[in-house]
This record gives sequence, C-alpha cells and structure tokens, in this order.
Amino acid sequence: MDLHSKYPALHDLRAHARRRIPHFVWEYLDSGTGSEATTARNRNKLDEILLMPSVLHGEITPDLSATLFGHSLPLPVGIAPLGMSGLIWPGAEQLLAGAAAQLGIPYTLSTVATQTPADLAGVVGDHAWFQMYPPRDPEIRADMLTRARNAGFGTLVLTVDVPVASRRERQVRSGLTTPPKLTPRLLAQIARCPTWAAGMARRGLPRMKLIDEYAGNLSGLSSTAHAGYLLRTAPDWAYLRWLRAAWDGPMIVKGILDAQDVPRLEAEGIDAIWISNHAGRQFDAAPATIEVMPAIRAATSLPVLIDGGFEGGLDILRAIALGADFVMMGRPWHYALAALGARGPAHLADILSRDLQANMGQLGLTRLKDATQRLVPTVQTRDMPIS
Repeated sequence: MDLHSKYPALHDLRAHARRRIPHFVWEYLDSGTGSEATTARNRNKLDEILLMPSVLHGEITPDLSATLFGHSLPLPVGIAPLGMSGLIWPGAEQLLAGAAAQLGIPYTLSTVATQTPADLAGVVGDHAWFQMYPPRDPEIRADMLTRARNAGFGTLVLTVDVPVASRRERQVRSGLTTPPKLTPRLLAQIARCPTWAAGMARRGLPRMKLIDEYAGNLSGLSSTAHAGYLLRTAPDWAYLRWLRAAWDGPMIVKGILDAQDVPRLEAEGIDAIWISNHAGRQFDAAPATIEVMPAIRAATSLPVLIDGGFEGGLDILRAIALGADFVMMGRPWHYALAALGARGPAHLADILSRDLQANMGQLGLTRLKDATQRLVPTVQTRDMPIS
C-alpha cells in the first residue's frame, strides 16, 4: 500500500493514532494544561506567518539540508523528547532512536523515558541527545551524565521550564497514574486496542526506568506528580554553571521564551537556545513560540531551535524564515508511531520532505535560509530584516 494515498498529512496520522491507542494514552499524548489556550496559540500564530510565492524560476531542486554543531543534516527537523514515550507505543524509544539514526537526524531521549540511555546504546546514531530534568543530588547528576555519555549521547539538553508539576486536567481525568494502574476503566479501553495491548503484554507495563533506579520502585503516583519530581530540583544559574562544567559536549537549554535570558545563557557557554513553551503542557498563558522567535534571533548568534505546534514543511519554513536554525517535533513522531508502528517515523519524515520541497518550489527557493526573503510583513514580522 502506498502510505501517501491513505496518510498524506500529519492530520491523517493523528486521526489513525487516536483509534489505535487507549483513551488514557491519547489524553496523555495529546493534552495540554488549563484550557489549552497556549496549545491553540502555537498553531494560530504559525498560521499568521505569511510567505510570498515567487514565479519564473524554472525547475528547482530544493536543498533540504541544515547545519547544526558543525554537522550537515539531511532535514532541518529532529525528534524532541517526550516523557514516558514507551506508553504511547510499545518500544517507542528504540523505534524512534533507530528511525532517527537511519534518517540521520537528532533523537532526544527524555530523563523520564521508559528506557535508559544504555538500553539504546546499540540503536542510536551519530546525533543522539539526552534531555535532562535536573536532579537535585550532585552524585545522581554526575552519574546520569556519565551513563548518557557512555551510551553514545553526545549532546545534553537541559529543560528549564518545568520548575513545578503542571495540572494537565485532561490527563488527570483520564485516570492515568505512574506507573499505570490497570483499573477496570483502563482495561476496557485497552481491550479496544489489541495491537497496542499485545505489544505492552510482551514488554510489560512501562515505567520510568532511569528514574526508578534512583528513586526505587514507587507506585500509585499521579501522572503529573511522578517519581521524577521527588528527585529533581528547579535549576538556577549556579546549577546551569555546574552542568556546563560537567558536560564536555554541546549543551542546549530548552524552554526559553524571554529574549532577555539569552545574553546570559550565551555568556555561560551554552551552545544553542531551544525556544519552547512545552507544547502548552506546563503554563497556559505563555506566548506562542513563533511569536518570540524574532526577538530571540536578534539577541544571539548561537543556533536557535524551536518547537511548538509544528505540523508540516510549511511550518518549518515559517520558523526558518523568522531566523530558526532547526525545528524539533515531539507529538508528531508519536502520532506517526501510534498510527503505523515501526513504519510511521520514516513515513512522517517523507511527508515533511515532500511538503518542504513543494512549498520551496512555490517560493522559488533552493536553500532553506532564503525563506527569510519571502516573508510578508505582518505585525509579527515587520521588525525582521528582510535581506
């Protein structure tokens, strides 16, 4: 079957994923916090970014490659971390890490994944990133860094926008706990998803393996106040400085929205800025990530990464037009995985590639970075220098 005939866009993968996984799993993956206004804002503000088509360029062969940390990557997009990834689909971490390795793009493993860095040591490719929720104990910090490095993770991502647990009301209403407690309500949902259920039966119920090794096998915790919160702290600048000194590879700080934070981050030796509002899962009055892109781009010469509501190649071009160097996506890769299993990530990458090529053709572009020249001045973009 030609997957593009049935699933030509992320929307199709998302709809199919919803049918293939239990409702409580869907609510964990798809929900935000509060009224989910920030989640909607991410999408709406992307739609406000307009690009002017350009004609009479003849045949165009778009170059989709991007450069990050001195490496040439075939696509300007990577896989963002998602906690408890293995709950979404059995073996999600291995499947996503393996797909990323084959595609030659970054894969980011979460501290609160269902697999440890060592579990992926034989799977990850050349662009394996480890995302750290900051442990309070210095010995745990140091051990976690050593384990990530020894497993082949060369880039560290410090997430700084989760100082406290969020509410995530939809997730709470679903009845999900950490680890999942199989109540009659949840079992009824699982029974309607035989492929998901069979995979989980083979692997066992997902747990936060790395965290459990430090915290012990705690159970019955709310999914929004899991064991990870018993270990982690809200980092400050001194914590960042300690981590920078302890890690000898590229280091990214994820969760930046205020351009005023950028000069100090740069002075502390950070290698890249990751604009994120945690996909609307932490705070429901945050600006859309694309809204803050111009100011942050103007504040630094460092690489700037961004996530938040991206659904296709056109969205990626919008971000690059505003100055982003790279786009990270989390939920979309998991929609693809839940929809199509192991075939899903490669199919999503193909969707993104085809969409990028089609839209670059409309804009008359052979290089991604020239998208800035096609920006239509709007309230968001009027202060951007158009070269």
